Amino acid sequence: MNLLSAALLGVVQGLTEFLPVSSTAHLLLAERFLGFDDPGGVFTVMIQLGAILAVVWLYREKVWAVVSGLPHDPGARRFALLVLAGVVPALVAGALFSGYVKRVLYYSPLVIGTAFLAGGLVMLALERLRPAATVRDIETMPVGRAFGVGCCQVLALIPGVSRSGATIVGGMAMGLERTTAAEFSFFLSMPVMSAAFAHDLLEVRHILSVDRVAEISVGFATAFIAALLVVRPFLRFVGRSGFAPFAWYRIAAGSALLAAVGAGWL
Repeated sequence: MNLLSAALLGVVQGLTEFLPVSSTAHLLLAERFLGFDDPGGVFTVMIQLGAILAVVWLYREKVWAVVSGLPHDPGARRFALLVLAGVVPALVAGALFSGYVKRVLYYSPLVIGTAFLAGGLVMLALERLRPAATVRDIETMPVGRAFGVGCCQVLALIPGVSRSGATIVGGMAMGLERTTAAEFSFFLSMPVMSAAFAHDLLEVRHILSVDRVAEISVGFATAFIAALLVVRPFLRFVGRSGFAPFAWYRIAAGSALLAAVGAGWL
């Protein structure tokens, strides 16, 4: 039963990590629903790596072109600068506030429900009122806008906000075309999630145990496969339909969570 729960949780992690719906909130709620015990958050920390590696694999050609081109290619250096500008605010904020967030906000259904609802309303408003897109390729983005998107990403420290949602909404507000904003969010996720994984792994290293290897392995594999399958279709869907369906999902889920909290069920 634990292995089945681990597989389901891995799927939840992989499917929701790069969608603007908050993987953290879905994982926390799914663990509670399944009665899955995760002392110290070890399982949650380890399966994140599966989703990280999936997006690295999907964009491996671009990643390699940028890394190998740094010594001699101005385009590669500028791309790296854009990613760095978008990553720095999240790294600084995470170092300063992640402890408080995990102690005070992390397991609160009220916080998650409110963030779900507010994020959905903001996303819906932006879909209707966003400025005209002036940036259609990441390479042409001004560095200042990349930094602005990174500042929006800081909001994702709050469970329920969604890292990808915050960066995509921030990008669209700054004139990025929908799919460009989504792809930039993916590139920001690689260093940000890797840093978060390394930090969390360091914190829980003393409670890693051999008897949980099977659960972690199953969750890792299903998270990798689910993320691998969802990223490309997500970009195609966004190009056709925009983010309104995700906004309405967030509004419905947030309203249901807040109603459950009000009724004393959570």
